[in-house]
Amino acid sequence: MFMNTFERRKLVLFITCLFLAILAWFIFALSSRYIYKVKTQTHYINYPQERAFHSLQSDTVSLQIEGTGWQLLFARMRISPPNIDVNLSKLETRNFVIFSEQLNEINRQLGSQQRVVSVLPDTLYFDFSARSVKKVPVKLLYNIKFRGQHGISGPIRLIPQYVMVSGPKEDLNHINYWLTDSIRIADIYADVSVKPSLQKSQKDNISIYPNIVEAKIPVDEFTEKSIEIPLKVLNNRGYEIKLLPEKVRIKFLTALSNYPKINRESIEATVDITGWQTKGYTQFPVKVSKFPAFCKIISIDPQIVDFIIE
Repeated sequence: MFMNTFERRKLVLFITCLFLAILAWFIFALSSRYIYKVKTQTHYINYPQERAFHSLQSDTVSLQIEGTGWQLLFARMRISPPNIDVNLSKLETRNFVIFSEQLNEINRQLGSQQRVVSVLPDTLYFDFSARSVKKVPVKLLYNIKFRGQHGISGPIRLIPQYVMVSGPKEDLNHINYWLTDSIRIADIYADVSVKPSLQKSQKDNISIYPNIVEAKIPVDEFTEKSIEIPLKVLNNRGYEIKLLPEKVRIKFLTALSNYPKINRESIEATVDITGWQTKGYTQFPVKVSKFPAFCKIISIDPQIVDFIIE
């Protein structure tokens, strides 16, 4: 069926009017206000300093937010900020907090474009225990890239070496050390002194003091050194054993500052005859049982020795 020019114009006009009507309804609908839900995380502030607390429910709550259809369309999957601060000052006198008492504070966090009308659940309950304190060592996280043959030449000094962690005793039982934030530095060829922060606790009822430490990292250039040392025989019960050869040469890298300090007494190489006694080995593998810290073995020559039982 073919339409003439007049009929086609009428059809185009009808479709255009229909589209504009739908668009107007759509804009009107999106301009109206609705109640929709958004899940978010809670962040506790102003918690009691003398009482250790433990939340008896999830840290995720559901916000009942009043907003326009546009906000429902574009913002229901994300709120700003991504979490809400919950004031725990009331826990000084009771074991629960009520969200409906804090709606004004919560709405100030979200801004004027979104209005929280309620929070589910409306009440958060907490369990309390005596606050305990534990002294734990600090562990430094680092990713350091050195220039040329440089490297760490000695123990890293942390000031302080220990921090005080306070919170519920059952939580402190699982804490044996505390990590710093990772430090990342490159092209290092001299001693380094940095002040990394300690990692933040994943639990609001755990606090750390101090929250910053100083790390002093000794750096030196490394060079190659080799020492020939006699082999020691382990687990020999009355046998006359002749090793072939009786000495091995250890080649290693050491810091220039430590070069003159390392001698034959600094390194010990051994063979264990248990393998010959129990499994019939015809050669002994050489093992280094004593070696200076902050040095790196390049080679052991030989790695396996022959022997004669006399």
